[in-house]
Amino acid sequence: MTIAAKAPEDVAAIGIDFGTTNSVVALAHHDGHVTTRSFPTHAGPVDAYRSALMFWREGRPPATAIRHASGPDALHMAIDMTSEHRFLQSLKTHLSSRAFQDTRLFGKLYSLEDLISVFLSDLTAGLDGLDKLSLISGRPVVFAGDRPDEELALSRLTAAYAAGGMASVDYAYEPLGAAYWYARNLTRAETMLVADFGGGTSDFSVMRFEPGGDAGRLKAIPLSHAGVGVAGDSFDYRIIEHAVSPRLGKDSRYRSFDKWLPVPAHYHAAFAQWHRLSLMKSRETMTELKALIRDSEDPAKLEDLLAVIEYDLGYALYRAVSAAKIALSSADEALLSFNEMGVTIEATINRSDFDRWIADDVNAIEGALDEALARAGTAPEAIEAVFMTGGTSHVPSVRALFDRRFGPARIHVGDAFRSVASGLALIALDRQRAAISA
Repeated sequence: MTIAAKAPEDVAAIGIDFGTTNSVVALAHHDGHVTTRSFPTHAGPVDAYRSALMFWREGRPPATAIRHASGPDALHMAIDMTSEHRFLQSLKTHLSSRAFQDTRLFGKLYSLEDLISVFLSDLTAGLDGLDKLSLISGRPVVFAGDRPDEELALSRLTAAYAAGGMASVDYAYEPLGAAYWYARNLTRAETMLVADFGGGTSDFSVMRFEPGGDAGRLKAIPLSHAGVGVAGDSFDYRIIEHAVSPRLGKDSRYRSFDKWLPVPAHYHAAFAQWHRLSLMKSRETMTELKALIRDSEDPAKLEDLLAVIEYDLGYALYRAVSAAKIALSSADEALLSFNEMGVTIEATINRSDFDRWIADDVNAIEGALDEALARAGTAPEAIEAVFMTGGTSHVPSVRALFDRRFGPARIHVGDAFRSVASGLALIALDRQRAAISA
């Protein structure tokens, strides 16, 4: 896609918040002010570049070529494209899992590092001198996944950055970036908690800011970090699990010889998670589903599941689920409405049901919060300010948790898109200045 502008000559450092759902690039200037990179879209410029890729094939053999788009262009094409394509999102969620090694797209094999490199190259396209600037990339405190392998995740991410032309990259916890951004205007010492809610993880940092920092800012002293692989995508999963998957054959049966057996749960478990849904369109999965449809007691539902996968309707479904989740932040009920390619799903979701569905997830978030406080040796009443960033901070049951633990007066809600990247750019700038003065 066409990028708005190259990095100005007075840029000294860059912060990149590579997110599960959205990514942001922030530029720290020599005088200390920070700007975020703007990306053009058909609806106007945006700072948040959707973490998505679209692949399709052009031409006829033997002159066939694989094309791709990313970010806003990928979203726009996912809505309108009727020819065969593959839409991928939430790639970050795979980083710590050895289960995802590679995938074949139109006959070409792509490793996870390849895919993320393609995305990062587009995200930074047009920025000159990346190899000469201090670059900090955010990373979650705990990577998403059942048994996340941190070493694997960081090695993959580093390899993806290197393949994208950024061979020298350092990392900082994402909530640390948010803390820097919040604290840039502090004039007195303060102990604070940062709660950074992404698509794949919820991360917490307890920070102490005291006089003695660079450029007139307070000195940042990290006291503890903790996190959990539960966040916005988990809440989407609950909506799909309860309101969508039953309409697509979950808990239905199929005949095997003389017995009725439940449809294998792994199809709907994968379908309900965005990072796995995009990879279900394999010959093996499609063949298996078609066999189940032939022997199903309710074939129409499984046919709709197959259609969502076959026609790449994942993004359209994502939009419907996300819209319902957002509506529940301010209303007692919301209508989930999806109608694409003959697949129609409509369900009214009550806030009380949604709160019940996500109760275990909210408890897991509170557990990570308690872990951060315990590691810091800090009681909730000693926290002078709570800085929350990310869309999940607006979910009523999550906000109620923080109101109960800290009181509404101490809670500040930051820019969901710019806070982390802008703080990471400030960290990169401070590290560069420290290296020069050393």
